[in-house]
Amino acid sequence: MKLASLKQGRDGTLIIVSENLQNAVCIPQIAPTLQSALDNWASIEPELIRASVALEQGKLKGAFKLEDFSHLTAPLPRCFNWSDGSVYLNHMELVRRARGAEMPATFLEEPLMYQGGSDDFKGCRDPIDLNDDEWGIDFEAEVAVVLDDVPMGVTEAEAGQHIKLITIVNDVSLRNIIPGELSKGFGFYQGKPASAFAPVVVTPDALGDAWDGGKLIGPMVCEINGQEFGRPDAGIDMNFEFPRLIAHAARTRRLCAGTVIGSGTVSNRNRSVGSSCIAEARMIEIIEEGQPRTPFLKFNDRVRIAYQTHTGSMPFGDIEQCVVRAQ
Repeated sequence: MKLASLKQGRDGTLIIVSENLQNAVCIPQIAPTLQSALDNWASIEPELIRASVALEQGKLKGAFKLEDFSHLTAPLPRCFNWSDGSVYLNHMELVRRARGAEMPATFLEEPLMYQGGSDDFKGCRDPIDLNDDEWGIDFEAEVAVVLDDVPMGVTEAEAGQHIKLITIVNDVSLRNIIPGELSKGFGFYQGKPASAFAPVVVTPDALGDAWDGGKLIGPMVCEINGQEFGRPDAGIDMNFEFPRLIAHAARTRRLCAGTVIGSGTVSNRNRSVGSSCIAEARMIEIIEEGQPRTPFLKFNDRVRIAYQTHTGSMPFGDIEQCVVRAQ
């Protein structure tokens, strides 16, 4: 089953989307928004599944062609909790190696995670709108999962059952702002503007072998201005899988329905597959050549991110954004 949200109201209007992403239908009689569906997922999901089956069979009244993804907001335009990890440790190792620092042993023992801004998520065609392109604008291709209510102290073995939806995200970073923030010892804020999400969220069962219960398997294809930048596999070199991330986040607090957990930048040790963020490519250049040469994004640059299964399908659609000066 695939779900999305139209740009109607602050929390969007929930729609069911066909498997091929070409048709959709509003279902206000079931749930007006994705958040309302997640709040009552156990009772709402069976109704959504029945409607999804009817849409595929062409038996659902009110269905329409989904011809322009620009009419979609993020599946959850805002949520109560967006917590992002950094579980591809190759990425972290490169960051530290480029500045001559060792990887702390604790990074191998427990996930790294921060809680980001969740009040303003962008749709898959919304621009990256910022006031200054000297801020070191970077994209980060990540996998994200959406949860139902998670109890405090949930175990890793139990955590996977709380994953209800899966998608991909562009977690934009401002690399020239972040170092100054981190030096204060209190984490990200200004360096993390609004993230953008794929057109749809997908239930785990609909992904088949591409989802193994803990991670997504297959390449994350990233392009800048139409040129491929990288295609690291989301299922390779993921040191902590999503159940571990969820258990870590819920160690001392409950996670409410609609919580979104991100994987952090997808990164593989095999450098031939490229990178899913500019900073990592620059780190490799520093290590191999002594200085970076790949520029960060500037106004009018375009970024595209699309996860592919090993059969070539794109179950989430793609994220395509242009960097523009904020109005």
